[in-house]
Amino acid sequence: MKLWVGVIALLTLLAGCDAPNTRLDPAKIGIAGDQSDQAVDGLIVGHRLMEAGEYELALKAYARAAGAHGLNADVLSSMGAANLKLGRLNQAETLLRRAVEKDPDSVPAWNNLGVILMETGRTGEARAVFRNAFALDNGNSDEIRENLRLAIAKTEKTGYDEPKKNRFELVRRGKGRFLLLNTPDANEEQ
Repeated sequence: MKLWVGVIALLTLLAGCDAPNTRLDPAKIGIAGDQSDQAVDGLIVGHRLMEAGEYELALKAYARAAGAHGLNADVLSSMGAANLKLGRLNQAETLLRRAVEKDPDSVPAWNNLGVILMETGRTGEARAVFRNAFALDNGNSDEIRENLRLAIAKTEKTGYDEPKKNRFELVRRGKGRFLLLNTPDANEEQ
């Protein structure tokens, strides 16, 4: 008889544990909300992947963020930065130009656009873009200051070097044959 009472008690206990569709209410157990249903923001994931050097994965995370946030200035700027790191300069330029159209005060977008312009040899435009980024940032970023300095230096360089002063000597090498020797100027060697 004791055996049957034990078996019935065990079956009753197991039946209570196997109730279908029972879920604990997070509010009842002291948890603010069920976090398993919420995904981490694609922008945050993308920024972390950029820091880790995983630019292709960051671009995918930013594309996911575009689905959640739309193509706002932050998403466009982030996608442009990832494309810049991947060497896709034309795609990056298009995205960054769209980003600064949507948010003319976006310092990272202006700076990255300037980098692309420098890379593609458009130093005059890059100088203006860096100047804009520097002004929007109130001169707080050393990186932008250095980018502006380089752009200014490149636009002020004329491309013409001072002509070298060479001395030429004519040396006779037999009958009717001469050799022209180029010897550096004595002042240049000092």
